[in-house]
Amino acid sequence: MSLYAAYLEEIETRKTQGLHPKPIDDDALTREIVAQIKDPQHPHHAESVNFFIYNTLPGTTRAAGVKAAFLKEIVLGDVDVSDISVAFAFELLSHMKGGPSVEVLLDLALGDDQEIATQAAEVLKTQVFLYDADTARLKAAHEAGNPVAADILKSYADAEFFTKLPEIEDSIQVVTYIAAEGDISTDLLSPGNQAHSRSDRELHGKCMISPEAQQEIQALQQQHPDKRVMLIAEKGTMGVGSSRMSGVNNVALWTGKQASPYVPFVNFAPVVAGTNGISPIFLTTVGVTGGIGVDLKNWVKKVGSDGNPIINNDGNPILEQKYSVETGTVLTINTKDKKLFDETGAKELVDMSSSFTPQKVEFMKAGGSYAIVFGKKLQSVACETLGIPLKSAFAPSKEISHAGQGLTAVEKIFNANAVGVEPGTILHAGSDARVSVNIVGSQDTTGLMTSQELEAMAAMTLSPTVDGAYQSGCHTASVWDLKAQANTPKLMAFMHKFGLITARDPKDVYHSMTDVIHKVLNDITVDDWAIIIGGDSHTRMSKGVAFGADSGTVALALATGEATMPIPETVKVTFKGAMADHMDFRDVVHATQAQMLQQFGDNVFQGRVIEVHIGTLLADQAFTFTDWSAEMKAKASICISEDDTLVGSLEIAKARIQIMIDKGMDNSAKMLAGLIAIADKRISEIKSGTKPALTPDANAKYFAEVVVDLDAIIEPMIADPDVNNADVSKRYTHDTIRPISHYGAEKKVDLGFVGSCMVHKGDVKIVAQMLRNLESTYGEVAFNAPLVVAAPTYNIIDELKEEGDWAVLQKYSGFEFDDTAPKNTARTEYENILYLERPGCNLCMGNQEKAAKGDTVLATSTRLFKGRVVEDADGKTGESLLASTPVVVLSAILGRTPTLEEYKTAVEGIDLTKFAPPLEKPAGTLSAHF
Repeated sequence: MSLYAAYLEEIETRKTQGLHPKPIDDDALTREIVAQIKDPQHPHHAESVNFFIYNTLPGTTRAAGVKAAFLKEIVLGDVDVSDISVAFAFELLSHMKGGPSVEVLLDLALGDDQEIATQAAEVLKTQVFLYDADTARLKAAHEAGNPVAADILKSYADAEFFTKLPEIEDSIQVVTYIAAEGDISTDLLSPGNQAHSRSDRELHGKCMISPEAQQEIQALQQQHPDKRVMLIAEKGTMGVGSSRMSGVNNVALWTGKQASPYVPFVNFAPVVAGTNGISPIFLTTVGVTGGIGVDLKNWVKKVGSDGNPIINNDGNPILEQKYSVETGTVLTINTKDKKLFDETGAKELVDMSSSFTPQKVEFMKAGGSYAIVFGKKLQSVACETLGIPLKSAFAPSKEISHAGQGLTAVEKIFNANAVGVEPGTILHAGSDARVSVNIVGSQDTTGLMTSQELEAMAAMTLSPTVDGAYQSGCHTASVWDLKAQANTPKLMAFMHKFGLITARDPKDVYHSMTDVIHKVLNDITVDDWAIIIGGDSHTRMSKGVAFGADSGTVALALATGEATMPIPETVKVTFKGAMADHMDFRDVVHATQAQMLQQFGDNVFQGRVIEVHIGTLLADQAFTFTDWSAEMKAKASICISEDDTLVGSLEIAKARIQIMIDKGMDNSAKMLAGLIAIADKRISEIKSGTKPALTPDANAKYFAEVVVDLDAIIEPMIADPDVNNADVSKRYTHDTIRPISHYGAEKKVDLGFVGSCMVHKGDVKIVAQMLRNLESTYGEVAFNAPLVVAAPTYNIIDELKEEGDWAVLQKYSGFEFDDTAPKNTARTEYENILYLERPGCNLCMGNQEKAAKGDTVLATSTRLFKGRVVEDADGKTGESLLASTPVVVLSAILGRTPTLEEYKTAVEGIDLTKFAPPLEKPAGTLSAHF
């Protein structure tokens, strides 16, 4: 069967799913289509022309190379296609973004035919995705006296690719659609269990919210064809949980505008809103697509005569509505006044200044942030080539500098990595910053989208300024099913060729690694002054400052080695008191959130950097705090460590990087060896005193300071989804933190899970030691609920085997993963036994393994949203409660939450993850696990 015949068969199959033909990215199929176009008598000629024009993907896809070459033939007159004129061929080239299309346009513009060269030049003047090889060709032609090259460079120097674009509308009318009440997780917009389809945008769009919601949105569009649908989180924050480019893509697919008539299912400019605004990482993704994020503030705390909020019986402030955004309400966004009005435009509802900063308006005008990033670089290169001063066409970066004010840790890192700033300039929070990125991570359920974004921006290789870049395989590690078998090798091959260290070798030279991406990034971050960008909201390292990002921002960091963002405000977190012996550091993490809410009422962490003074806690254990900061809705977190502790953490990182090298994972550029060299240099600086561990200035200014009282943490704590709260908006947040005594030892637990990025080696040792203790006391251990254990890395398992702990776990396990015969179907039922699962994310993701519907799960993971670990059953609501490892293990054995005394007995003599505030330095501060 020909590829084209197979494609037609696939089209018929997709029709049964209500889908259009899948966009073409394959070169061989495109060549077959081109051959049919060249034959006017071919029975599929007309159909092939249609596929070629409207369904062949641009950028650096393999199909794009064939398409660009054929369009060049048409322009040069080497082939005549009645359906595609020379002018139309140029138009199609103008929509192909870059890579092969820019190469063809340069060939034509710098060629001998003056008429063609002029037309090609006009198209090139609209393009921004040019790389060094492209601008080098223009420079060489200009220096050789080519007037067309000079004309193109002059246009670039004037940034006509941007200045000639139409301005955004003065007024935008929207019609509201309430997607849900309370915080909206990106799982609602792009469910984790549908991760396999994210690269097929139309298919993935079918999973947004629900079919009923999609129909309601379409009905609103039919009723209001001249308005844009605004998706709303009523009484909550939009886009919590993760950046998830696929979530924004889905919203844009249903409510946005088509980016190009010749590129299917790529939409932009969605409008999203929340009573409490948009989650910071999700808002970045909205900017990538040139969308608008609205902080509605339509519900406010009701205030009594004393000026204080009125509290209800549950201890929560009573909210009152300032204005309604009920589904179907028409509102007016005035982009010039930067305000939201009612339908008539007469009544002002809320200020929208933060939605229309000069930079965000540029994103909207250009159709997304990529064009601005590349446009700025292109204008600079053109001016440099022509030898003329740069007169930027773009809004100047906001630079905020307070004389005499010190720097927080994040301000220091941003200043150290700033690009394009005048020497001597000091930037404080609120400044717009363009910074170099040291470490970049891509994970496997968003990686295919990242590869698509790289192709769309015509990127071919990793930026040489990036120190380390890694592609993980952890999010799909649990089950080697047909979807993983189809997607993972393709992704790894692409990223390996691009220049990343990949978890799976395309040629199977080394054993596939399914280590959790955050753990790997934490190890390959070997400088506390580093900036890390990762394709997951839990990219929050305990060295340097890390930002979880959408797949597009990750692609941009990989391609350019840079990121652009405002310097966030900082909240300082310190500790007082002493940590009780029976408590685990996870309880300190939960207590931090609970005590912060008690102290401030509102979440002061949201959208800001948490600077946590961790002192002598090594990077692995400190990561538990930074990891959870995603659930605190913080933008990032920074650990302030003492010199000796940082050196210890770097030595551990070096050893683990060496293991990766020994396994054959280094690439031809010797990236991993380079990271060890960076670590050695940093250790030398710390030991010599020339550059101690990063600390803030004493006179740094913070948005707020939180002091956590360790003495107040007297029993283990659980983050509860509070699924029965009468106020729907209070469900599935991470703000309900309860002591175990709240449950009276009566909360039934259907499944326990120890795993995800929130655990380290010590947690798995705790599981083994608890089994030893119980066996010693009772002679045997019986599980009253299943316990799933998934170590985050293979290194941990290797070390546990050497130390004898793995044998204890094996003794009680009813299932142990086997890499020579991995599971090919997800487990749907569990027995009351211990399951030793493959390293990776496992239940935390919800895209492969899940608990049974309606289960109450107690887990060490990070996400308690419905649809992740659990789903509802008829008449029974699924619950995902989050706690420390010892609480989870004991609850699985008991089949219920324990009493405090049962817990204390079970952990007696076990070395839990200890912590003490910096400077107190009592004996035994460090965990004995390392």
